[in-house]
Amino acid sequence: MKSSLNFGRITWLLFLVYFFVLMFQITLRYIPTKSDVSFLQIKQTEVSGIKFYLPIFYIHVYSALFVLLAGFTQFNSTILRNYPKIHKVAGYVYVATVLLFTAPSGIFMGCFANGGLMAKISFVLLGVLWFSFTFKSILYILKGEIIAHKNFMIRSFALATSAFTLRLWKVILIHFFHLAPMDAYQIIAWLGWIPNLLIAEWLIKKKITL
Repeated sequence: MKSSLNFGRITWLLFLVYFFVLMFQITLRYIPTKSDVSFLQIKQTEVSGIKFYLPIFYIHVYSALFVLLAGFTQFNSTILRNYPKIHKVAGYVYVATVLLFTAPSGIFMGCFANGGLMAKISFVLLGVLWFSFTFKSILYILKGEIIAHKNFMIRSFALATSAFTLRLWKVILIHFFHLAPMDAYQIIAWLGWIPNLLIAEWLIKKKITL
């Protein structure tokens, strides 16, 4: 049982490291800031027509990297047990960044998402739930309810990892099922985060420690 748990934790760690490196490489494409690079190439209507779209986009992109890095530290039993200050400081960074920058900017961008109304609803809902779960986690830890705090942080980070899974589903749907990009986008708008949340609920129910 112990060896299987260790294997699971190692797999989880490798998964996170791989996708963090991937996200870092994606973020590098936007340094220095430009208005016509990568994803922004298909958002020129918003870039030219919506005054605050570009700066809010960059707030979202840059802050997301800090969210993911801080979030990785929150569920490691070794850090929790031996380095509680690191857990606490990283938790503050995670929560503050999500509530002040990443979730609000994500909600704003969701209002202008590609894929039509259903995709817009999905991304806005994702941002609202992410903000809500993160905020609730703070309320519970202030009350000293550690289990509820942990459960809502698991839900929150599950939504944060949609930055990975959205791109993974995009590759699967386009390269293996040959869907048109906009058709795929309507699907991955939901696939990018709903399975993550279901997995989070399963982990919470089974009381599995990552």
